[in-house]
Amino acid sequence: MTFVTKLSLESGDRAVLEETVTDIKEFLERKGAECRGPFNDPPERLSVPQYRNLSPGDRFSSWDYSVYSRRLEIHGNDHIARQIGHREFPKSLHVEIEVEHRKPAGHRRS
Repeated sequence: MTFVTKLSLESGDRAVLEETVTDIKEFLERKGAECRGPFNDPPERLSVPQYRNLSPGDRFSSWDYSVYSRRLEIHGNDHIARQIGHREFPKSLHVEIEVEHRKPAGHRRS
């Protein structure tokens, strides 16, 4: 049985996102871990309304920005995936880590 560690990284700062993903990918290659990705999702455009005060009505123009995301999968190599999970990420980056337990093809269900 193998574990697949899925990393999802999101940021409004594309340069920081790309640099972090490149660092992770290079680290995994140096350690010899099997990695799939990075997979690029299209940027998500968000618009946030801004109000001059707390009462409804008087508004500033909306704040528009893009959120960029990348996904990576680490197959096996649990100790290396654990090292990635414990590293410090930039504050402008949102990171989600999901661990999936996969059974080999043809494995009996009990």
